[in-house]
Amino acid sequence: MSDNADPLRRGLLKAGVLAAGSLALQRVSGAVGATAHDTPLAELAYADVQLAPGPLQRQARENHRFVLGLDEDSLLYPFRKRAGLAAPGSDLGGWYGADAFAPGATFGQWMCALARYSAIDGDAATRAKLQRLVNGYGATVDAEGRFYRENRFPAYTYDKLVGGLVEAARFGNDTSAVALLSRTTSAALPYLPPRAMPRNEHAKPGEDFSEHAWDESYTLPENQFAALRLSGDARHRMLARRFLYDDFFLALARGENALPGKHAYSHVNALSSAARASLELGDLRYFDAARQGFAMIDAQSFATGGWGPDEHFVVPGSGGLGASLAAEHKSFETPCGAYAHFKLTRYLLRMTRDPRYGDSMERVLYNTVLGALPVQPDGRAFYYSDYTRDARKGFHPDHWPCCSGTLPMVAADHGLNLCFTDAQGIYVNLYVPGQVRWRRGGASCGVAIETDYPYSSAITLTLQVASPHAFTVNLRIPAWAEGASIRINGKSRQPARSGSFVALRREWRSGDRIELELPMPTRLQAVDGQHPDTVALLAGPLALMRVRGGASAPLSRASLLSAKRVGDAHEWRADDGSGDVVLRPFVDIGDEAYSLYQDVAAA
Repeated sequence: MSDNADPLRRGLLKAGVLAAGSLALQRVSGAVGATAHDTPLAELAYADVQLAPGPLQRQARENHRFVLGLDEDSLLYPFRKRAGLAAPGSDLGGWYGADAFAPGATFGQWMCALARYSAIDGDAATRAKLQRLVNGYGATVDAEGRFYRENRFPAYTYDKLVGGLVEAARFGNDTSAVALLSRTTSAALPYLPPRAMPRNEHAKPGEDFSEHAWDESYTLPENQFAALRLSGDARHRMLARRFLYDDFFLALARGENALPGKHAYSHVNALSSAARASLELGDLRYFDAARQGFAMIDAQSFATGGWGPDEHFVVPGSGGLGASLAAEHKSFETPCGAYAHFKLTRYLLRMTRDPRYGDSMERVLYNTVLGALPVQPDGRAFYYSDYTRDARKGFHPDHWPCCSGTLPMVAADHGLNLCFTDAQGIYVNLYVPGQVRWRRGGASCGVAIETDYPYSSAITLTLQVASPHAFTVNLRIPAWAEGASIRINGKSRQPARSGSFVALRREWRSGDRIELELPMPTRLQAVDGQHPDTVALLAGPLALMRVRGGASAPLSRASLLSAKRVGDAHEWRADDGSGDVVLRPFVDIGDEAYSLYQDVAAA
């Protein structure tokens, strides 16, 4: 297939996400649903988005402070000890310690977080800490790869280290990270499996780590493609291809549901490797795997957008989601799951311009990770959201689990999800208070977003340009927002079709105002088809959770749907006939008991 014969290939080449000479694009016959656009939307740089006060800014800042406060000797302890070097400081223990469950496994994630926060605001202290950690880690890397001996997670840990070093170079401007990436790869190679291995399969005959093998080699390609672009080292191309999980990806691409029984977070994370492979190799089978895999996940998601009770996907049509509400408190692996979800939906939104992916990002943001408890200095971390009938927020019993490394990265990425650009203008995806800037040609453009969304339906966007400039502002109108409307500079309202990006093209002047109104009706969503009378109440993108104070009277559908927001409070009240029922979004739940789902009388 020639480059001129396929518009997607031409677009990817032009956008710089597909290398000349890569594989010809291939489309699986009979694939349905969202299709890949000829040119993916571009992400903004971290510094291009500045969040204004609100829940996203709060979470980003508290996680920035957290990673800045981590003790450097303690972070380096497992690497130094395993290399036989002097190891000052204390062993963090928990999952992270030198002889623990996953030694040093989150180190690469903390490097990523520091690199991203340094890119957001150029903070010198953040960049200096990152460089000290890169240098300290570099001193521990030996040709024998002693760190990986008797290590349950060589692929997992190597993957995170690659991501951290790539981002230290890209966002932290640490030029030493590229050479260290090569040394890290040399050290890890002898300990990596021969192919993408299922999570419960041992890489070597006779290998046994506490009767399980939980390494996740099938997530490696995404970071390997990034490392190839940074370094040009052909070994990264070899590793990216070697660990493409074709047994899983190509089944999904054919429309076969390969999810049931799979570990949820890591396989959603792997789908980002499929999306990246479709861009790098030009093979649309991997796009189909990511797209159809997401659709299968969405079909078995809770009302919050979370998925994977007890960290595994259920059998479609089995009623597994509803059954899990009885006693399974591990409903959704929240920071890790949200991170994987945002990456995958960001790829798919950029590639398809389909607003459904933005709707999904928004739902997961407001109903899961934004309500996560902050990581504590001693390594206690929020891990699972609980959707049982009498749930409470809490920490994982083990200190320094994987989610202690993922949450700071999620929070650093909040700005990335707001907007995307193309040659014609900007796509506004999330309505979050903040300031966005981008360049179009040689011109600097900006938009300020003011809103109390999703608690309020009113959103104001103010354009900022040096001189009159014609471009398109595309606004995502959620699928649930029937009756949405737009005014420009106070003139008459015009309807905005729900479930679309509404394109507003004109010559914009500085100070032009777009007023968007997104009605947020209440509605009920059953947990699955086998439990139609177990429902969650939603208002706009928010899943409203019933605050429980002792015995709770049963509710009817009508009483749930009667819920109204109380003034300016982040609280809704419904009348159950004996008094008000209090409901709040997850981010506004503290230490009180709550329930996402309510049992109602049969319709």
